[in-house]
Amino acid sequence: MTTAQALRVFSKAIVSDGVLDDRDIGMVTEEKKQVIRESEALEFYAVTETPDDVGGLDVLKEWLKLRERAFTQEARDYGLPAPKGIALIGIPGTGKSLTAKMIGGLWRLPLLRLDVGSLFGSLVGESEERARRALRLAEAVAPCVIWIDEMEKALAHGGLDSGTSTRVFGTILTWMQEKTASCFVVATANDISALPPELLRKGRFDEIFFLDLPTREERRQIFDVHLRKRKRITHDFDIDRLAQESEGYVGAEIEQAIIDAMYLAFNDHREFTTDDISASIKRQVPLSVSQRETISALRNWLREGRAQSASFREVQDAEKQFVSLPLEIEPREC
Repeated sequence: MTTAQALRVFSKAIVSDGVLDDRDIGMVTEEKKQVIRESEALEFYAVTETPDDVGGLDVLKEWLKLRERAFTQEARDYGLPAPKGIALIGIPGTGKSLTAKMIGGLWRLPLLRLDVGSLFGSLVGESEERARRALRLAEAVAPCVIWIDEMEKALAHGGLDSGTSTRVFGTILTWMQEKTASCFVVATANDISALPPELLRKGRFDEIFFLDLPTREERRQIFDVHLRKRKRITHDFDIDRLAQESEGYVGAEIEQAIIDAMYLAFNDHREFTTDDISASIKRQVPLSVSQRETISALRNWLREGRAQSASFREVQDAEKQFVSLPLEIEPREC
C-alpha cells in the first residue's frame, strides 16, 4: 500500500478499538485486497490448499518443496536466485488450477490471479497502461504467486484489434523476462497449439510440467482426497476397485462421480457406497474417450521431450504393473 493508504487503514483500526495491535491484521489484509481489486485485472485468492489436497503429481510437488524457502533472505545470502515460475500444460481437469492454489498455500505467499481479459480497454493506450499498472502492483505485493489461468485464451493475439493484444502480450512477456521482484508466475494452459513459441522458451519459466491422465495410484489418491474432503472414512470404500474402474478419468471427473453418487444416496435417505460411485463412473463419458484425438496430440507433445512429466515416477510404476492408460505414452528419461 502507499503511505496514504496505510495511514488510512491504521487510523480506521485505531478508531474501531482504540489501539493498533495484531488483532487488526485482518482489517489491514482486507484493505490490501481492496487495493488489489481496484487494479481491475488482479484478484486476491485466500489459499487453504496444501499438497495433501492434490492427488498424485509427486514430481511436481518435490520440485516445489525444494524451492519452499527460495524467497527467504537465507536463500539470497546463499546466492540462489528467486524462482521465476512454471507453466502447467495438460489435459483439462487434471488439477492445474488447483496446483496453482496449492503453491500459494505451500509457500505461504499471497496468490494473485491475473485476469488478462480485464486488461483491455476501449481507449487508445488504456490496455497497455492497465497491464503496466497491474504488474507494478504485483511487484509491490511481492513476494507473491501470480496465477495466469488458461493463458492460451488470455494471451491469444492477432491482427483484428489494431495490435492492442500484441502490445499487451509483449508487455507481459517482457515483464516475465526482466522482472526483479519475487513474483512467481504460474501459467496454465490446455491447448499448446495456441501458445506462441516465445512464451515457452527458457528464461520465461524455470520449468514446464505436463499433467497427464492420472495413473491407477494417482486415482487412488484422488478418491482419498475427495472422500476426506466430504468427511467420509476412506476405509469404508473399496478404493482399489474404484481406481481400477476409473481408468482414463481425470480428477475433475472422479470428483463429479462422487458428487453424483452422493445425490443419489441423499435422495434415497441413506449413505452412499462404493457401488453408487461405481455406477456414476460408468454413466460418464470421460474426456479420454470424447476428446481422444486432442489428448493424443497433447501426449505426443510430451513424448517429444518438450516438457517434464509432473507424475514421472507414477507413470513408470504403472508400466511396471502393466496398468495401461487409454492413450499409452512411454515415459522419457529425465
